[in-house]
Amino acid sequence: MQEGISSISTGRAQAAAGASAPRCRICHTPVEHTFVDLGMSPLCESFLPAGQLNQMEPYYPLHALVCGNCFLVQLQEYVTPDHIFSEYAYFSSYSTSWVEHARLYCYMITERLHLGPQSLVVELASNDGYLLQHFLPLGVPVLGIEPAANVAEAARGRSVPTLVEFFGTSLADRLVAEGKRADLIIGNNVLAQVPDLNDFVAGMKRLLAPEGVITLEFPHLERLMAENQFDTIYHEHFSYFSFVTIERLAGRHGLKLIDVEKLRTHGGSLRVYLAHAGSARVPSARVDELLRHEIEKGFLEIETYARFSEQVRRTKRNLLSFLIACKEQGKRICGYGAPGKGNTLLNYCGIGPDFLDFTVDRNPYKHGRFTPGMHVPILPVEAIDEARPDYLLILPWNLKDEIVQQMRHVGQWGCRFIVPIPEVHTIDPNRSVS
Repeated sequence: MQEGISSISTGRAQAAAGASAPRCRICHTPVEHTFVDLGMSPLCESFLPAGQLNQMEPYYPLHALVCGNCFLVQLQEYVTPDHIFSEYAYFSSYSTSWVEHARLYCYMITERLHLGPQSLVVELASNDGYLLQHFLPLGVPVLGIEPAANVAEAARGRSVPTLVEFFGTSLADRLVAEGKRADLIIGNNVLAQVPDLNDFVAGMKRLLAPEGVITLEFPHLERLMAENQFDTIYHEHFSYFSFVTIERLAGRHGLKLIDVEKLRTHGGSLRVYLAHAGSARVPSARVDELLRHEIEKGFLEIETYARFSEQVRRTKRNLLSFLIACKEQGKRICGYGAPGKGNTLLNYCGIGPDFLDFTVDRNPYKHGRFTPGMHVPILPVEAIDEARPDYLLILPWNLKDEIVQQMRHVGQWGCRFIVPIPEVHTIDPNRSVS
């Protein structure tokens, strides 16, 4: 039976890719196996002003493949990073819990690595300074590297020095020539957004001081699969990582894993610690433990990945059945949040203004705009109190606890929250948060 699933998936992948299969962005092996096919979708952060609603909107295949050699789950590069990230709608500082996560990390890593005035911390894809700002009162010099000029400007407003550039070997060599070597390189939720992984990791290797440390945070593929987190797949994320794949990527560039932590962020993430292969730093026992765990779970077997598609289709059917039942009962539904993952969910499930009157977001950049593809209006959070809906669909479900706490007052008129992932369920704000 599993051979049948695998062969069907392979055939679909080959048909979608044309005569020749695309090559893996790590090991360059032809990639022929489907992980999940979410159909055609627009870029998830391309929020539309009202004047563009009647114009043609580009859609691209959202078809995730998996390499049969290094087991990297990946999308083809349909749009260049320059097009996606030169101006970006995501500002990290609008998530209170994420900023607090960053603050705690800065204090922890400063103590762990004994960082001080003679150190240099470099963050890749530093966004609006949400993280590096916390090193400033600690007296630790920092440098942000952020390709989106609009969010980099916000970082500079926080006194965080920021280069508006894409990172790779070219920039790393230039920084080294200027006498800069990083004692700590941080990459939070950036690895997935890099189409040329080998150039990016090679650049980190060159910039890293001899006994320096790299920490990378990224959603853990195991959690994505176990909890049906298909909406975290979108064009701005080119790759999706297991720990075994990270080990192979690091090894190609003379880096070694020295520690790993499991985090609750983004639905379940890993924070991995890397050092030069010849570093004196000794790997933690947690490294071998997680590698063994993933191997036992089948992450080196293609059949493990082939089973994911049906989970996704079932989740879609259950969510739509619930929303249809609500609308048939005359209930009013609005959304909360306009994250990238939400737009994958809306487009794959076909959820537009026929289901959601509007959605709201704390980021004023998105106000007055419309979600890509489904064209759901995006309003300020205060619109919820005026509309008094029966249900709020939480699109950034990874922040559901924070959102329920912030919006608990909607329970006064009987409103309930809908959480779509891993399976659709509701939360009554008048009771304890689930």
